Parts: sequence; structure tokens; C-alpha cells
Amino acid sequence: MFSLRLSRFALAAVLPVAAFCHTVAAHADTLDDIKSRGKMIVAIDPTFAPYEYTDANNAIVGYDPAILAAVAKHLGVTIEYQRMAFSGIIPGLLSHSFDLEGSALNVTAERAKRIAYVVPTSKTVNGALVRADFSKIAAQPTPESLAGLTGAVKTGSAPEQILKQFNETLKAKGLAPINLLSVDSVDQTVAALMTRRADFVFDDLTVLAGVIKQNPGKMKLTGELGPSQWISLATRPDDARLNQAISDQILAMKKSGELARLQKQYLGVTFDTPAADFIPAQ
Repeated sequence: MFSLRLSRFALAAVLPVAAFCHTVAAHADTLDDIKSRGKMIVAIDPTFAPYEYTDANNAIVGYDPAILAAVAKHLGVTIEYQRMAFSGIIPGLLSHSFDLEGSALNVTAERAKRIAYVVPTSKTVNGALVRADFSKIAAQPTPESLAGLTGAVKTGSAPEQILKQFNETLKAKGLAPINLLSVDSVDQTVAALMTRRADFVFDDLTVLAGVIKQNPGKMKLTGELGPSQWISLATRPDDARLNQAISDQILAMKKSGELARLQKQYLGVTFDTPAADFIPAQ
């Protein structure tokens, strides 16, 4: 700590240096660190097939890892994945525990206040997955058709927030709320469904279609329910150059047709994703 006796001349000499250091720190970007170390540290929750999951050898694979592999190749670096529960990814990103997050994120106005999305890579439409013998939810469901039922959902996910919004609608209409069973992974939501602790699983339809494929004859989908949203990856807001580098590579993949090929390979469908103005209004 500086002495109170420090001369006015000495203070004048020190303050510009301090101000300069602050300016450098404020403009530092993780992209430089990544290139310097030759490695990109990415947090991911590999329990969200087909977006990110593990194969028979416990390697992380899926749609988002394929995109990140292309980004890393373009930057001339390797990827080091940090596996963690989805609910811890955004807090970890903001606390600088890793370089960027690599799990599929629904683009929401609320999240956009805290993180910086790269350009969207996909689109989500949600729905309810039920047991094959379950008939309490109509084929074309509404929030009202879920009243009083228990829904399993991933903690901290956009589907969880949508169910909470449904509960506001149900409350306003004097109907029983949806009982939320929030867990850490898709596998846990499915386990809750099959052990009858939950009446339905609420998630992205492409994810739920994969669950049905893995469990033939045991489950079925109802219809689309809730708003559609863009899906993206994210950086910290102050990592503008890193964010731009990732976005530029995704846009290059879109232009070449590689993004559509990966969508077809992993998601079974293709989406015409926007290059700008994709954050929803509050």
C-alpha cells in the first residue's frame, strides 16, 4: 500500500502507469491466450445427445463438438474439454474457469444480459415425452393439458424456464401448477419418467427423438409445445475477438454447406440460421 507521505510528483508518475495497466487488462482477450498456449479449454455437459454426448469409448462427440473441432482447426489449436453439470457452465464461464462454453444453449434475452452468444448453430422446438401407455396429455398439447402433472427437466435449462412460464399461465387461470422435477442430465429425466416419478419429460424434440430411438416401444412424443428458440454457444461478453472468430468460422461453414451437412448428420434436419439480430426482445 502506498504511503500517505508519497509526494505529489511520485503520485503523478504512478497514476498514469496504473491507468495504462487497467486499460490493457480491460482490452485483453482470451483469443490471445488460446493461441499462445495452443489449446482451447471448453466446458461441456456431454449428456445432451445429439448435440453433445459420449461414445462407446467415452470420447465427447456430437453436433457441437464437430463445430468446435472445425473452429479449433481454423485457429490452429487443440481442444481440452472440462466436463461438468449443465447448471454450472454459465457460472463457471463468468468466473473465468475456462475459455468458452461448448454445450447447446437456447438463446434468451435473460441469458444475453450475462453472456455473449456466437451466431446460432441450430434451432429448438420443445415437446413432451411420455411413456407409451400414458394418455393424460393430448396429441396437440397446451400448457393447460400439463396442469397438475409432474415434468422432468434439466436444471438451469431453457425448457425448465418455459415450464415455469407455463405455471404463471396456469396460476392466472386458477389451474394446478406443473410440478417440476429438475435434474442434471437428460438420462436422469428419462429415468424419472420410466420409474414414474415424472409424468413427462420436457425438452428439445431432436433430443427426445433420440431418446425414443434408444428405447423403442417404451415412449412416445406429444406435439410441439412452447416457443421455438435459436441454439448457440457462448463466450464472456468481454471476449469480443474470440466470439467473432468463432462466429466467423460458423458463418464460413454455413456458406460452404458444412453446417447443413452436420445438422443433417446429427440432428436429422437442417435450419437456416441467422447471421445477426437473433437475440429475442425482452
